[in-house]
Amino acid sequence: MADREPPRTISGENFLEGKLLIALPGMSDPRFERSLIYMCAHSVTGAMGLIVNKPIEGLDFRELLRRLELPVSERTRNSVILFGGPVETGRGFVLHSGEYEGAESTLPISPDVSLTASLDILRAISEGNGPEKALFALGYAGWGPGQIEAEIQANGWVHCDADSSLIFSNEMDSKWAVALRKLGIDLSGLSAHAGRA
Repeated sequence: MADREPPRTISGENFLEGKLLIALPGMSDPRFERSLIYMCAHSVTGAMGLIVNKPIEGLDFRELLRRLELPVSERTRNSVILFGGPVETGRGFVLHSGEYEGAESTLPISPDVSLTASLDILRAISEGNGPEKALFALGYAGWGPGQIEAEIQANGWVHCDADSSLIFSNEMDSKWAVALRKLGIDLSGLSAHAGRA
């Protein structure tokens, strides 16, 4: 009898990669309350994503460049810096449109979105030569093997297909609600204490 691939289920490999993870009301971890996370990696060894809707107060792109002693010019566009998640908060990540590719340091996640974690992209952006769209984040959200699947089954999260216009939107305060509406979820009908079916 021929070997058949097992059906892909909620615990299958990579099902979240390139998707949006949306915190449901009643999220027990305040760091993730009302979070919208772009999932950069997901496998049997764990998962990694960046929160794309939580700006860090008092820090913007030009200030970050100054702190890193990188050049700032009139061509340097200014953007918010995001709290990407509670893991390695001193480490920076750039989530950007897919047309830009750094030498050896860019990870394409989908045709529209890539991830780069090197200073080269910051230099390119500061000089006006970077990707068309970009988000800057400090830290990331990470989960061990099976952890995110368990949190989804416990009604902590829902997920949907990624929408690059939503990911790269500057409307930080509305991203979470917009993502839920894309799934047809009305916030007024959601309880903070969801039960299990």
